[in-house]
Amino acid sequence: MTYAITQTCCSDATCVAVCPVNCIHPTPEERDFAGTEMLYIDPKACIDCGACADACPVDAIFPADTLTGPRKAYVDINAAYYADAEPTEVAEDSPNFHRWGAPVFERTLPADFRPLRVAVVGTGPAGMYTAEDLLLHTGARVTLIDRLPVAGGLVRYGVAPDHPATKKVGDTFARLHDHPRVRMLLGLRVGEDLSVDELAAHHDAVVYAVGASGDRRLGVDGEDLPGSLSATAFVAWYNAHPDVAPDAVDLSAERVVVVGNGNVALDVARILVSDPDDLAGTDIADHALKALRGSRVREVVLLGRRGPEDAACTRPELLALTRLPGVDVVVDDHDPRTAAAIDAAGPHDKAALLRDATRARVDWSAPPPAGRRRIVLRFHSAPLEVVGDEDRGVRAVRVTGAAGGTSLPAGLLLRAIGYRGVPVPGLPFDEATGTVPHEEGRVVGRPGAYVVGWIKRGPSGGIGANRSCAAQTVGTLLADAVADALPAPTGSEKEFRRLARRRNRHVVDARGLASIDRAERALGSGDGRPRAKLATVPELVAAARRRRVRG
Repeated sequence: MTYAITQTCCSDATCVAVCPVNCIHPTPEERDFAGTEMLYIDPKACIDCGACADACPVDAIFPADTLTGPRKAYVDINAAYYADAEPTEVAEDSPNFHRWGAPVFERTLPADFRPLRVAVVGTGPAGMYTAEDLLLHTGARVTLIDRLPVAGGLVRYGVAPDHPATKKVGDTFARLHDHPRVRMLLGLRVGEDLSVDELAAHHDAVVYAVGASGDRRLGVDGEDLPGSLSATAFVAWYNAHPDVAPDAVDLSAERVVVVGNGNVALDVARILVSDPDDLAGTDIADHALKALRGSRVREVVLLGRRGPEDAACTRPELLALTRLPGVDVVVDDHDPRTAAAIDAAGPHDKAALLRDATRARVDWSAPPPAGRRRIVLRFHSAPLEVVGDEDRGVRAVRVTGAAGGTSLPAGLLLRAIGYRGVPVPGLPFDEATGTVPHEEGRVVGRPGAYVVGWIKRGPSGGIGANRSCAAQTVGTLLADAVADALPAPTGSEKEFRRLARRRNRHVVDARGLASIDRAERALGSGDGRPRAKLATVPELVAAARRRRVRG
């Protein structure tokens, strides 16, 4: 039996590298790789060796005959990718089923190449893929810096708690934390505790992997009313991010409107209507779980400006949404274009996944129906105004529809229309794109400074996309080093560590991070959870110090 790749695929292509018969596509060298939702195994070429499953960092690959329930659909999804593919020609005496390209050696360095001192600012996937590349292919000494006293970035604070397999990529990164050529300085804020110039003065190169922590705005009246939040803040809230207070979200309303239908919007909707008992075994924030247990939310409305054929989410996430236990998915039939697009969709089109969903003209003057919770997908609809006042907060959202707009009574509005990068003091910044101007990762006008991840390319691509992004940036960095184009540092590693601790006496190192990890796992173990996240900076710092002193 062949193997199949399922929903949690991170697309970092680790599986491609270990496949002995080249049956996983698209590969990083192929044009489709940049825009693929996931990778796919060719059932005709797979030899059932299991190498890909062993290498997968997020447990997304399984023997096809073991998949049941909603995941069984991925057998057909994998096969469908190859249904119209032209067979590749190989030599008759070749032991392979697919044609192989010539080997490529991207990290060929001079024999006398000196070890570099590189600082990586940000410990999310982009930063950690960068550190991994440097450690595997060079003798570089890497300083990992993060503004929070705990590592993880997007993996810790961006992945939904009901996607534990996706979070397992963090285990791959964690093995680098105590690497002999790595030093960690967590809780150190570049631009506040120390400047980019001071950072550059102690390293040959600095790679900024700071992500896109901001969010895009709707630009409509009432957007800043109480009860109108960004999905960024909501995700941070249920993931115990220290920047968002435990009481930042009010779930006393029966209906929530989410603007957007990308993967983040689907995450938000799914968490809001999930059975809290199903979330109790995850690493969701304690305050979020308590709030969800007392939640009055019975309906989440997802607004999409365009039709179902253009939904921003991926097929795997939409498929999972339509099969949530105990949750009804309804397509608002207010616009005839919606039904037409679903009916005309081909078997492998995204809109086809909604063919079995209930279609109905929703009566927005009535409260959500009692009983089961539901998600309403309203396409061809955009917000016009958020209605409410400062005292009572959001009361309704007026959206495009009938003449003058349609009013959707709601007590909470979440905008999920995209993340946005924020400036790093001392680096150039493009306000239009929310990114740092660069040339293949090299910061424009700043020798020795580089960018990777969303601050480099904008908020596109999931966890795995950062691997190839990091490879490009590291390649540029090493090319500059070989060309002797990097400014020479004027301070030593020891001087930098002293400077960092002088500027912030609460800096956490690798041992402190390990102490935080042990403390969170111990707190969660009593309730059968993988961990109970500490939700404030003082709690995290105290856990790092307390355990370090005892040890």
